[in-house]
Amino acid sequence: MSWQIDYAHSEINFTVRHMMVSRVRGQFESFSGEIKLDEEHSENTEVSIQIDANSISTAQADRDGHLTSPDFLDAERYPHITFQSKRVDVKGKDRAKLIGDLTIRDVTKEVALDVTYEGQAKSPFANTIAAGFLAETTINRTEWGLTWNAMLETGGVLVGEDIKISIELELTQDVEEPVEAVAAD
Repeated sequence: MSWQIDYAHSEINFTVRHMMVSRVRGQFESFSGEIKLDEEHSENTEVSIQIDANSISTAQADRDGHLTSPDFLDAERYPHITFQSKRVDVKGKDRAKLIGDLTIRDVTKEVALDVTYEGQAKSPFANTIAAGFLAETTINRTEWGLTWNAMLETGGVLVGEDIKISIELELTQDVEEPVEAVAAD
C-alpha cells in the first residue's frame, strides 16, 4: 500500500567530522519519494527517494556553496541523489535493514540502512494515519567520488571521510471513516 511522506515532519540529516575536532551537521531541505509499505509482509516494502542536491543546508552559505560545487556534489551536473530499495531484511518486531542502491554523482553503491519503526497513530486533525520511521547508516564519501580535502598543519584532514546519515520519515495515509449504521424506522 502506498504512503505519502509528510514533509513537514520528515528530515534527511547528515554529520561529518570537521578538522578532526568537531562535527558539521546539515540536512537536505528538498526531497521526494514513493513508499510502498507492506504492513503484513515488511520484506515486500519498496522505497524510492530523490534528493535535490542543491537543497543542502549546513547553516553556512559559503560552505553550502562549496558542497554543491564540483569539489563535492557537483549539483549542476548531478542535480539529484537517489536511493532505490532492493530488499528489506526484517530484524525484529520494530527493526529492519533496508538495502538499496544509493547514487551520488552518477556513482551507485549498495548501502544498508538500519531502520526502526517508531509507531503509528491516527491524526486528531485529519482523517489520516501517521507512521514514523528512523533510518541510519554511515557511508564513506570517497566511494562516491567525493574526494576533495585539505591537509591540516597539525596533521589530519579538514573533512572526515565518514558521513553519518539519519533519516526521519513520517508517512501518512488517508483512512476511510466507517459508515455509521442508520436505524430503520
